[in-house]
Amino acid sequence: MIYIKTDEEIEIQRQSSLLVGKTLAEVAKVIKPGVTTLELDRIAETFIRDHGAEPGFKGYGGFPATLCISVNDEVVHGIPGETPLKEGDIVSIDCGVLWNEFYGDSAYTFAVGEVSEEVLLLLKRTKESLYLAIDQAIAGKRIGDIGNAVQTYVEGFGYSVVRDLVGHGVGRNLHEKPEVPNYGRRGSGIKLKSGMCLAIEPMINLGVKDVKQDSDGWTIRTMDSKPSAHFEHDVAVRNGKADILSTFEFIEEVLNNK
Repeated sequence: MIYIKTDEEIEIQRQSSLLVGKTLAEVAKVIKPGVTTLELDRIAETFIRDHGAEPGFKGYGGFPATLCISVNDEVVHGIPGETPLKEGDIVSIDCGVLWNEFYGDSAYTFAVGEVSEEVLLLLKRTKESLYLAIDQAIAGKRIGDIGNAVQTYVEGFGYSVVRDLVGHGVGRNLHEKPEVPNYGRRGSGIKLKSGMCLAIEPMINLGVKDVKQDSDGWTIRTMDSKPSAHFEHDVAVRNGKADILSTFEFIEEVLNNK
C-alpha cells in the first residue's frame, strides 16, 4: 500500500522534517574530537522534546536511542555510546522525529576535525548523488530512475552502493512503501505519483558494497572496514520538480561558522 499525501498532510510532514534539520544543527554545534556519541544523542533528544515532538527512532523496533550514529566504517544504525570521537573520524547522524502524527527522517555525515581528502571527497560526492536522485523524484518517473541516478554517479568515482539497505516511503509510519534503492535501471520499478513522500538516502562505500551486522543486532558496517557516507532527505513527489521537505541549511550554517 503506497500512501498519497494531501497538500495539508505534506505541510505537517514538512514541519517534522524541518525539525530534524534543526536538531542535527544543534548536534553539529558540539561535534569535535573528544565528544561522545552518547552526549550528541542526549542533546538531540532534549531538543526534540523541547519542541513538542518525540524522537522517531527511540523504541522503534527496540532501538535504544534518539539518533543512529555511525562512525567511519559503520554505515547506519550505530548505537550511541561512551566512545569519544577522534580527529579524522567521519560520523553519520540519522535522526527521526514524530510530530502531529507524521515522521521526519534525515541524515548527514560530518567530518570530525581534519579529515583526509579522499574521505572528504566521498562525503561531497555522496551528498551530490542525493540531489541527483531528488531530481528524478517527479511524477511520471519511476523508482529505478532515482536509484540509477545515485549508482551511475558514485560508481563513476569507483565507489560502491550498499545494496542491503534502501530508502523508503515516509509519512504516518517511519517506513512505508515503496522501497527506494540507491541502484537500479532507468525506467524500471513503480511509477511515481504526485503526493508520494520518500526518504531518499544514498549509503555509499569507499570500498566494497558488502556489509555486515555487529553482534549488537543494529550496527551495520562495511565488510572491508573502509569508510561509508550517508545523506538523507525527505521529499514529496510533485509534477515537474521534487519538493524537498527536510533541509541541510541549518546544519551547514553551523558548519560554516565553526
